[in-house]
Order: sequence, then structure tokens, then C-alpha cells
Amino acid sequence: MSHDITLDHLHPRMTISQKVILGLMIIITLAILAYTYVWVGINPLKIYNKRENAFSYLFGRQLTEMDKQAALSQAERLPRVIAFEEALQEVKKQYQSRGQTVDTATLHRQAEKLAEAVLAKQSPADRKQLIQEEYERILDEKKGGFFPPETNSSRLLAYTKALMETIAIAIWGSLLAVILAIPGSLFAAKNTLELMLQGDSHLHNGIRWVSHFMFRRFLDFCRGFNEFVMALIFVAVIGLGPFAGVLALFIHTFGILGKVFSEAIEAIEPGQVEAVMASGASAPQVISFSVLPQVMPLIVSYSLLRFESNVRSATILGFVGAGGIGFLMFDKLNGYQYREVATMMIMVIACVSIIDYLCGKLRSRFI
Repeated sequence: MSHDITLDHLHPRMTISQKVILGLMIIITLAILAYTYVWVGINPLKIYNKRENAFSYLFGRQLTEMDKQAALSQAERLPRVIAFEEALQEVKKQYQSRGQTVDTATLHRQAEKLAEAVLAKQSPADRKQLIQEEYERILDEKKGGFFPPETNSSRLLAYTKALMETIAIAIWGSLLAVILAIPGSLFAAKNTLELMLQGDSHLHNGIRWVSHFMFRRFLDFCRGFNEFVMALIFVAVIGLGPFAGVLALFIHTFGILGKVFSEAIEAIEPGQVEAVMASGASAPQVISFSVLPQVMPLIVSYSLLRFESNVRSATILGFVGAGGIGFLMFDKLNGYQYREVATMMIMVIACVSIIDYLCGKLRSRFI
């Protein structure tokens, strides 16, 4: 007797109740998406309508004649300001050398006289050059924009040094997380807990359950806060510097890697574990020669992926004082020096690309 296999045998038709439940789930999902679409204000046309603002923000705005006149007027005051400040310091030194004190008004009057004398001796060419340089600087500041980026060699050297500090933060934050996440994941995986604490009694089952539950919740806590929030806490506790960034990245990355590694351990092929156990191997030997070799490709791959991510995260941590190039970037943003910010952004992107390429080469040796 022949049996014809149809699609209904391979994929049985849903009952009416299953169709109703599926329809309700689709309706609820669409309703949630529609509500949240309006709630968060998604409007693709807004990007198109604000395109001129985006262009001005990136490449600078067109300067008016009023802007140029204001910049020239401000630049022309610079030689007098510099001369007055230098004269004021000189007058203060003279009184201090004689051990005399004098009121502020008298200091300013004498400084103004000395400044007039200094300005009278200043050559017109030097004064004109100073005004021109200040005029160009003010115009550049008024124009704004991120492009073209800053290319001054001394500043590039400073940015490179800060970028190396950012990479160092990412290296140590990732390394510490991987070192602790590998053994920690063994306590968050049910199958390795059964290997380390063997027994079928209620006591053994209870200890395993409590250990699994508590360690999983500890990993949830570690990754529950963003690195930025953790960096804020550590900067407040131990002060400014890259060490706060290392701790923030370490704790957050440990929580992520511990979860991923433990789930990978729980998904290993049990046949290999049983074969090693049948040979009389102890629990540490089973873990070393059966469990870890199966998950090692994932450990290497995901550790490298988190390192790449931590380089980007370490950049942002500098915004709260956790060191690295982000600290400089935040300072330049506050000073409206967008071209220097653009240079640092390009350097970070190039650095991440190089790290991604090198990590890909390293990953190919293990996978």
C-alpha cells in the first residue's frame, strides 16, 4: 500500500483557535508598532526638510558682510588687549619688587599708559599681521562646520597619543573581562555545574539551582548598566583618568561575555562530554578537553568582537573624564572647534577599521 506524502503531512494545518491566536498576536504587534511610531516621532520627511541645516552644520554656514565686519572689529582690538595685559603684568611686577601695594584703578591707569607706549613702538606690519591672523581665526570660528578637518602636525601628534590611550583602555577592559568570564561562565551553565557538583540528591540539586540563578542574576547586574553610566560612577569614586574607563568597560563586558559563553557551553554536543567521562576523566579534565575546545571558536570570535566594540565605547567614556581621545573630543566640542573634532572622528574610524581587519585575520586562525 503506497502512502503519498503531502505538504499537510510535513506542515499540518493550523486549527481555528491557533489561527485566531495568531491573528490577535499580529494585530497587537501592529498596534504596538503604530503607537510607538507616533510616540517617538519618526518622520523621514524631517530629514529632507532640514537638509540645509545639516549641510551648514557639517560644512559651515555662509558668512554675511555683517559677520565679516564684526570679525574685523574684534580683530582690530586684539593688539590693544595684548598690550594692556602685558603692561598690567609688568606694572604688577614693579610694585611687587618694591614691596608696595596699590589699588586696582591705579594699576589699570598705569597699565594703559604703558600699553599706549608699547603700541606706539609696534611696527604697522606686525600689527597688521596680528590683526589679519585674528580676523581669519574669528571668521573660521563663525563659519563653523566639521570640514575640512584639522591637519596641524602638532595637534595630530596629540590626538594620536590620546587615541593610543583609548586603545589601551579597551585592551585592558576587554582582557580582564575575558579572563574572568571564561571561568565565570562555567558557574552560569547548567551542564558544567552538574560536572563540578555531581549528585542527584535534593541538596545537590538545590545548590546547583541557587548557584545558577545567583550567577545569572549577577551577570544581568553587570551588563544592566551602560558603560557610560558606570564610567560616571567610577569617575566620581576614584577620580578622572583612564582607570575609571577600564573598570567601566571591564564590568559591562564581563556581564555580556559571561552570558554568551555560558549559553554556548549549554549548547555543546553532550556526546563528546560523555565520551571523555566514560574514560574516567575528572571534572576539570572533562571541562579542559571536552567543554572548552567546543566553545573556544566562539570565545575567540566574540571576545574580538567585544574588543572592537570597546574601542568605540572607550571613545565615548572620555566625555565623562575617563581618559582617551574622547576627553579631547568633548573639550573641542564645547569650544566649537568642530574641525578638530572631525579629525579625531576620522582617526577613530580608521583605527576601528584597522583593528577589525587585524581581528579578522586572528579570528580566521581559530575558526
